[in-house]
Amino acid sequence: MQIGILNETAEHERRVALVPAALRALRESGAKILVEAGAGEAAGFPDAQYAQAGARLIAESGKLLREADLVLCVAPPAILAQGGAVLDGLREGAVLLGLLRPLDEPELARHLAARRITAFALELLPRITRAQPMDVLSSMSTLAGYRAVLLAAEALPKLFPMLVTAAGTISPARVLVIGAGVAGLQAVATARRLGAVVEAYDTRPAVKEQVESLGARFVELPLTAQGAEAAGGYAAAQAEDFLKQQRELLAVHVQRSDVVITTALVPGHPAPHLIDEGALAGMRPGSVVVDLAAPAGGNCAATRRGQTIKLHGVQVIGPENLPAQAATDASQMLSKNFTAFLQHIAPKEELALDLSDEITRATLLTHEGEIMNTAVRERLARIIHEAP
Repeated sequence: MQIGILNETAEHERRVALVPAALRALRESGAKILVEAGAGEAAGFPDAQYAQAGARLIAESGKLLREADLVLCVAPPAILAQGGAVLDGLREGAVLLGLLRPLDEPELARHLAARRITAFALELLPRITRAQPMDVLSSMSTLAGYRAVLLAAEALPKLFPMLVTAAGTISPARVLVIGAGVAGLQAVATARRLGAVVEAYDTRPAVKEQVESLGARFVELPLTAQGAEAAGGYAAAQAEDFLKQQRELLAVHVQRSDVVITTALVPGHPAPHLIDEGALAGMRPGSVVVDLAAPAGGNCAATRRGQTIKLHGVQVIGPENLPAQAATDASQMLSKNFTAFLQHIAPKEELALDLSDEITRATLLTHEGEIMNTAVRERLARIIHEAP
């Protein structure tokens, strides 16, 4: 099997799917590695390191796609997501593996199926113990939660820790984290390490113990979410009446915080709006909101994807791709996830599609001209139905 590594072309993307250190295990299994020139440069892995690890460097993507049996990508390149030349360079029957945003961009799945490309989307990985070494979302969420706190600390015009100085005592910053998934818990842990007083909120009562184990206070609202946890451990979408009450009750906690970090996402749905303009208006001037849900529309009414705006004296930051800002470590983590998945679906160099296996079945997006994932098919049907 020839495995190809693309040079990522999506905007703001600096990560690479495989780092040079990961090549040995794959080559020992009999695979040959093709790397597009410059693929690892932005992440700190020059071409020379890939060559030394036994990869064959290829100057342009078209040639790599024609030769590779299986192609790894961190994210669908912009041209690929539009059904352009990169995607059309994949030959029929080739395998594509990466973060393909299937519930957000289901049209890509339709195009892949039409090209008879076998595609695996690792966002669809089930959250089971056996799949943990492959869990790219948890890996990247860890980095996003960490970087979000650093962004907030830099933007906030005061310090996070309490300091006792000759000039008096500086009180610690108050941080509220909304959403206690992987990103939220990492944000809690990072803010605590920097010395902030932290509280966190989530619709899932089961995460209370995890929040408190990190030294933060768990915010409990007099609300009962219906089906707060969906399959796979993700938060479930809630009705608008519930969200309205939630916004009103959260506003008290938002307004007494110096920093709010929001991480609430529901796969396949716009991000729930949890902070309205009225809550922002009640925050102290200089306060900061970092909205990790910005690419999905944002948890804050004022969020603008990829922008930092100021409203009522509050900075609202809508980061585009925080894991890519830590491209070296992000690529090393992704590389381990991708390698574990490759060893699962191709244990003896050749692709082995065992649809009785939960991991393979859940992540298989397209195969033999069909969209294999039920949720993606349903999402695509809704989009077609709602189109004018």
